[in-house]
Amino acid sequence: MATTALHSIRVLDLTQALAGPYCAQLLGDLGADVIKIEHPRGGDQARGWGPPFLAGESAYFMGTNRNKRSLTLDLKQPAGREILWRLVDAADVLIHNVPRASSRRALGIDAETLMARNPRLIWVSITGFGLTGPEAEKPGYDVLAQAMSGTMALTGEPDQGPVRFPTPMADITTGVYAALGILAALFERERSGRGQVIDMALLDSQLTWLANVASAFLMAGVQPRKLGNAHPNLVPYQPFEAADGWFIVAVGSERLWQRFLDAIEAPDDLRQDPRFATNADRVRHRDVLVPRLAAIFKQRPVAAWLQALEAAGVPCGPILRPEEALAHPHVLARNMVWEMEHVAAGRVRTLGNPVHLQRTPPSVHRASPLLGEHTEEILRELGYNQEAIETLRREGVIV
Repeated sequence: MATTALHSIRVLDLTQALAGPYCAQLLGDLGADVIKIEHPRGGDQARGWGPPFLAGESAYFMGTNRNKRSLTLDLKQPAGREILWRLVDAADVLIHNVPRASSRRALGIDAETLMARNPRLIWVSITGFGLTGPEAEKPGYDVLAQAMSGTMALTGEPDQGPVRFPTPMADITTGVYAALGILAALFERERSGRGQVIDMALLDSQLTWLANVASAFLMAGVQPRKLGNAHPNLVPYQPFEAADGWFIVAVGSERLWQRFLDAIEAPDDLRQDPRFATNADRVRHRDVLVPRLAAIFKQRPVAAWLQALEAAGVPCGPILRPEEALAHPHVLARNMVWEMEHVAAGRVRTLGNPVHLQRTPPSVHRASPLLGEHTEEILRELGYNQEAIETLRREGVIV
């Protein structure tokens, strides 16, 4: 019986930075055999992103490349392309992030070449702007997608300029959507017997974060505006400052509003004010309601408010720093911090995988690889003997 969901799937990961590596890591967590193909001189650019570094290895790189084997190949050399093509013949998925069609053809990784060799191959392109459209061949990083999606313009307080989300949300979102597309294509291949092209763009994926903001504009013509921590459609649904710190409260229904009023021991004039009778009323009069609530919350400490709100069944919680979140008992109970043994850095901790499958859960079975750590192992699997491997090394095809 298989102990992992993707135990028979082989993925060739030719990507760098974050979106592609994150996608491939998700598949590796689920048991796919992921071969990370890197240039012999330097490898993935993220290997140099830091500090921090552990034993010379980038923590950034280590956090997005577990459960992979590393093979170095110079694809500009015919011998390097030949090795890649032999791998493609038996692969299920190939992921790249090369935006220019001419560069893909020069490296021998274009869809036409590879799918002619293996019609069952799922060929995945992850680029800044996709394979079509006027911006298609431009290079793209996460910050460009945040800027061009409209999300950066909405982030931050109303009197601030645009604010970048502090982690690479466009990259991560694209990686998750790409993994979803790959799983759908693998499922469809069971019926058709054929692979297909998957075209992923950072900008497309980041646009999905507009969600309800986009719906309000596209359907009703409501111009989006920056609200800081407030919600455009729900009130109260934001952080508040207590006597000794901050907490969050989320009142998402009229039933919760009544419970909320009881929990904070709201005065009668607040309970009976027609301006706050429904959520739509509260949204229209948020400028009146929120200051009144803020004044109430300043009177007691965070723990007291959380205790009262939780007892009333009102969703609420503390606002934690990252280091507090990563040490929270519930986070640890959910197995969201994993440990892995790295060949150079020793025992290190990393974020877990949030997909909790009952029978075939994701797991960490291999730490992020050193550059070219598995080159000889993979070449031997392809039938190369030691003499051939040494010749490839002398010619600079591998390291």
